[in-house]
Amino acid sequence: MKGTWVVLKRELRSFFVSPLAYIVMTAWLLWTGLTFVFLAEHYASNAIASGLASPLTSFFEGNALFFIPLLLFVPVLTMRLLAGETQSGTLETLMTAPVSETAIVFGKYGAAMAFWIALWAPTLIYALIMRQYGDVDWGAIGASYLGVLGLGLYFMAIGLLVSAVAPTQIIAAVLAFLFLGMLLIVGIGEFVLDGWLREACSYVSMWGHMRRFSKGVVDTRYVVFDLSVALFALAVAIGALKARRFS
Repeated sequence: MKGTWVVLKRELRSFFVSPLAYIVMTAWLLWTGLTFVFLAEHYASNAIASGLASPLTSFFEGNALFFIPLLLFVPVLTMRLLAGETQSGTLETLMTAPVSETAIVFGKYGAAMAFWIALWAPTLIYALIMRQYGDVDWGAIGASYLGVLGLGLYFMAIGLLVSAVAPTQIIAAVLAFLFLGMLLIVGIGEFVLDGWLREACSYVSMWGHMRRFSKGVVDTRYVVFDLSVALFALAVAIGALKARRFS
């Protein structure tokens, strides 16, 4: 536990003194801000025709405006976690320190999740803005953020796993983008397939995930999926580091 905390603090310092982190955060907040303004204006002009419960529901519901930037930003954030250490030659030094592979992986993962939460925390202001003009379903908002947290759990774990096995940061970013992009595409099968294939695609669908959570429905299937994928990816990342130490 002590080793995990040491790695976590080291990684958090690295995150929050990096210009890249602030560039990503600024770009993300600009994107989400413009998206929210667009949805609010659309809702104000077409509230009845749009069928939207509120702009917040549409914001969290899961659409291209929601997922595409995440598929770009997550690889950028996670590529440096271990691939950056490998590329700079500092991973060997880190692995000779008195910390286990598990501590390294969970420390870096904890820092990545802290940054994920920091990305989303400012978006709470959108709910406060909506509260000035009408009622806000705080239960649905809470469920939406729980859904976002679930996505982050396995997004960051997949990015960390790829970073553990990739030799360079660029390769790590490309592979993470491909893996997450494939999951996004598989989820589309929920809308175009039938039978058990549709059910299988629905289970892994990011679209279905956020559509349910944004309506205040905490679907335990998705919670189990998020945790399972995250734990599996972290276990494989730990195994990859152990294999590197023995080699």
